[in-house]
Amino acid sequence: MQFLDIILIAAVAAFLIFRLRSVLGRRDGHEGQGYDPFQQRRGGEEKNEEKVVHLPDREPEPAQPAPPDFGSGQAAEGMKAIFNIDPSFDPNEFLGGARQAFEIIVAAFAEGDKQALRPLLANDVYEDFAGAIDAREAEEQSLETTLVGIDSVDIIEAEMQGKTAFITVKFVSQQINLTRDSEGRIVDGAPGETVTVTDIWTFARNTRSRDPNWSLVATRSQN
Repeated sequence: MQFLDIILIAAVAAFLIFRLRSVLGRRDGHEGQGYDPFQQRRGGEEKNEEKVVHLPDREPEPAQPAPPDFGSGQAAEGMKAIFNIDPSFDPNEFLGGARQAFEIIVAAFAEGDKQALRPLLANDVYEDFAGAIDAREAEEQSLETTLVGIDSVDIIEAEMQGKTAFITVKFVSQQINLTRDSEGRIVDGAPGETVTVTDIWTFARNTRSRDPNWSLVATRSQN
């Protein structure tokens, strides 16, 4: 009986060992993969990266253009003050426009063309020019002006007065001026005689106005 009990116990033990081995010893393909404590963190980072919006690179802001060269003369500070109010002001461009205006005004005055003068002159200056033309016509005289050349065009004064910019320009030119009477006889000047003429003109412009043109507001001769 004891022998049979031993054999029965051994059989049961063998059966249990076989069952345990069949369960514990089964390979499921995950052997050697231990717990990775960073797995959850990496997964979170990947999700966060998916939410990141990559902004385009900012283009560098364009460099501000350098201010014009105002020189170091008496009018330099005044031109700087004008530029601070009106950054579009450039002394070289202004002088180019002033030179053209000078040529047009000299020719129009000699021809008695008030219509050409009107948009270039302030009211007071226009009245002076128109009055001189009328007086010349009343005496039945005519003026012939030949602008041989312009020697120099220089800014000698500049300033801001409130919203208005004033620039005074000195013109030195070579001209031939002849005044004739109603019979065509020369009453002033000589044919072919070139004289040096110095004109000092002041131009003005309202810096708040959309009109970029300057008007002639004063004329004077050199002292």
